[in-house]
Amino acid sequence: MQINISGHHVELTSSIKDYVNTKFDRLERHHDRITSTNVILSVDKLRQKAEANIHVSGKDFYADSESEDLYAAIDLLTDKLDRQLIKHKEKTRNHHR
Repeated sequence: MQINISGHHVELTSSIKDYVNTKFDRLERHHDRITSTNVILSVDKLRQKAEANIHVSGKDFYADSESEDLYAAIDLLTDKLDRQLIKHKEKTRNHHR
C-alpha cells in the first residue's frame, strides 16, 4: 500500500508520519487489496482536520474527521475508513457465494 501524506498549514513531523503509517497498517489487515492512500492533514484555527482517499480495486473510499487534537482526528478517520472497508468486503464476500 502506498501512502501519500500532505499537510495544509501543518508541519509534518516524523512522529505524525509514523503515527499515520501505523494507523493505516491496521486498515490493510482488514482489506488486502488497498492500492493507494492519500491523507491530508490540515489546521483551521483551533480545529484539526484529517481527510483520506483510499483506492481499492474497483472502488474509492473517502472519509474526513475533525477534532481539537490532530491525533484524535487521525484515530476517528481510521475508524471511519475501517468500517467502510469491512462493509465493502462483506458485500463482495456475500455476493460471490
